[in-house]
Order: sequence, then C-alpha cells, then structure tokens
Amino acid sequence: MRKENQSSALEFILLGVSSQQKEEDFFFILFLFIYPITLSGNLLIILAIRSDSRLHNPMYFFLANLSFVDIVFSSVTIPNMLTSHLLGSKVISFGGCFTQMYFMIAMANTDSYILAVMAYDRAVAISCPLHYKTIMSLQSCALLVAGSWVVGIANSLPHTLLTASLSFGGKNEVVNFYCDIASLLKLSCSDIHFNVKIMYLGVAVFCVPLLSIVISYIRVFSTVLQIPSTKGVLKAFSTCGSHLTVVSLYYGTVMAMYFRPLTSYNLKDAVITVMYIAVTPMLNPFIYSLRNRDMKAALWKLFSKKISS
Repeated sequence: MRKENQSSALEFILLGVSSQQKEEDFFFILFLFIYPITLSGNLLIILAIRSDSRLHNPMYFFLANLSFVDIVFSSVTIPNMLTSHLLGSKVISFGGCFTQMYFMIAMANTDSYILAVMAYDRAVAISCPLHYKTIMSLQSCALLVAGSWVVGIANSLPHTLLTASLSFGGKNEVVNFYCDIASLLKLSCSDIHFNVKIMYLGVAVFCVPLLSIVISYIRVFSTVLQIPSTKGVLKAFSTCGSHLTVVSLYYGTVMAMYFRPLTSYNLKDAVITVMYIAVTPMLNPFIYSLRNRDMKAALWKLFSKKISS
C-alpha cells in the first residue's frame, strides 16, 4: 500500500503565494523585479571584492561567500515560480520537488552558518585586534567557509530523504510557491511523527549559528563599552551594524515561519517565505555596500573600469 501511494505522487501542485489571481500577478511582477536585482547586486559584490586588493581580507571573503549563497538560494525557487506563472502550470515533478527542497534547506543552513562566521570575525577583530591576523588566517577562513557548506549540505540530506520516503496521495497541493518541508509533511498519508521530530531537530541545528552570533556580539559589546573614545565606539558599531541588520531580517522571518506547530501552516505563510527567500537576498548587497566606504569605493572603481573599457 505504501509503494502504491508513493508511486501515485509523481508530481505536486504548487499553490503559489496567494489563492487570488490578482495577488498572484502582483507577486509575479514583484519577483520579476526582485530577482534581476538580487543577481546583479550580489554578483557586483563578488566582482568588486575580487577586483580590489584592499578588500582581500577575511570580512570581505565571508561577504563574497554570503553573496554567492544568496544567488543560489534565490535561484532555487524564483525562476521556477516565474516560469510556472508564465506557462500557467503549477505542477512540479516528484524529483524536481525534492531536489528543490534539498537545495533550499542546504542554502538556508549554509547562509546561517556564514552569518555566524562573519559575527565571529567581527568579535575577533574588535576584542583581539593584535592577534586578528593570526587567528583569522587564510587557512582558518577557508576552513570556516568549508565547514559552513558541509554542515548545510549534511543537515539537508536526512530531511530530504526522510520526506521523500513518505507516502503521498490525493491532489498533493503544496501550500506555497516552492516545495517547503512543512507543507509536504502535512500532505503525507504516512505517520510523520518521526519526521516532525527530525524537522524540529533541524531547526535546532539551524539555531546553533544564531546562538554563536549572540555570543559573538556580547563579546563585541562588552569590549566596545570599555573604549573611552566616543569615536571609537561609533566606528566599532558601524562595522557591525550592517551585519546585525541582515541577521535580524533573516532570522526574524525564519522564526516567524518555523517556530510554531506544524498544524498552523497555511497559504498565508507563503508571504512570510517571500521575505527570506526573495527580499532579504536582494537587500543584503545594499545593506553592506551603502554603509561601507571601502565597498562603495570598490564598486565605483569597478564601474569606472567598465565605462572606460
């Protein structure tokens, strides 16, 4: 019976962001506007960091990796949503659905761990400036980034395999514009108690970097408050301000989505996912560049080269 139910679920139907056609059209235009900005903004950050030798340091190395993750993160879902709207088809294959889910979870976890690494970098820079170059060596930075990717990919695999092994039947309508694990678990005909426990365990793993970020900034603030110069305090806070803004946007929306019972999920929650899947990756380049003099100089230098060529 289990095999029969599972084999019948050869495809899923993505209901989208809203049940109203006018609202769906609005979100299509919104995504059509957001996605090119996300790609170009994050790509410019990567190119600017690569082309300017002044930005060849740990902070910008982590930022370039964050921009790359944001590009992949957005590309996993938004192009599919735009194509589906244009073709008038909300159907996604069984394999396509779980491939999308795998990369979504992997990129979300990698994103969170890179944000934690960036917070650790700022904590070391402010609290241990004399030992900064020794602690944050090229090898250490490479290992921190590689570790972020490994943890993200490893945490995604069990969720995907366990969910794909469940039985599905009926209409298989996913109440979102992408294959979200919570929506898929609600569709299953199988006993999902173990899957739900694993999902919330995954949420706990996802929150480990948040705890690391909090500890890093406690260390930063305790060091900054000991600085007698007001100018020094403002400089330290301006260095961390952009990162704190990104962390607040990212974790705020993720917590609003997943820190509650599975039974409370509905189509309205798709609007929340728009924030951390589309809006936050689009805003990150602006947040990091507009408040950073070196980044603005590197971007201007990059544009000047393109114009002169």
